[in-house]
Amino acid sequence: MKRLSHDDGGTAVVEFVVLVVLVLVPVVYLVLGAMRVQAGAYAVTQAAREAGRAYAQAENPADGARAARMATNLALADQGFESRPDSVVVDCDGRCLAPGGQVSVQVNLKVRLPFLPDSLADSSVGSVRVSADHVVPVDEYRGAQ
Repeated sequence: MKRLSHDDGGTAVVEFVVLVVLVLVPVVYLVLGAMRVQAGAYAVTQAAREAGRAYAQAENPADGARAARMATNLALADQGFESRPDSVVVDCDGRCLAPGGQVSVQVNLKVRLPFLPDSLADSSVGSVRVSADHVVPVDEYRGAQ
C-alpha cells in the first residue's frame, strides 16, 4: 500500500495537458488579439495620413472628399479591414483647399477580436475601437504656375 501512494508514473502527461489548456491557449489568444488591434491601429494611422494628403491635393472639396474616401478604403483594405461610410471625417479650418489652409482628418475603426461569434464581435465586448487624427497643411504655392 505504501508503494502505491508514492507512485507518480504518468502524471507528467496530465500536468502538461492542464498547463497547455490553462496557460498556453489564453496566452496565444491574447497575442493574436493584440496583433489584430495593432494592425487596426496601423491601418487607421495610414488611412488618416493618406486621406489627408489626397484631400489636400484635390481640385475642389467634392473631389477631395471622394479622394479621401478612396484613400481610406485602400489603406484599411491593405491591412484586411473593411471601411464603413462613417469611418472617415474630414474637416477644414474654414479655408478648404486655399493656400496655407489645413485639412484635419479623423479615421475610426472597430477592430473585431479573433475567433468570436458575430453576436459578441459586434458588441463592445468583442471589439476594440481605434482612431487616428491627422492634420495636413495645404501647399502655400497651390495654384501658382
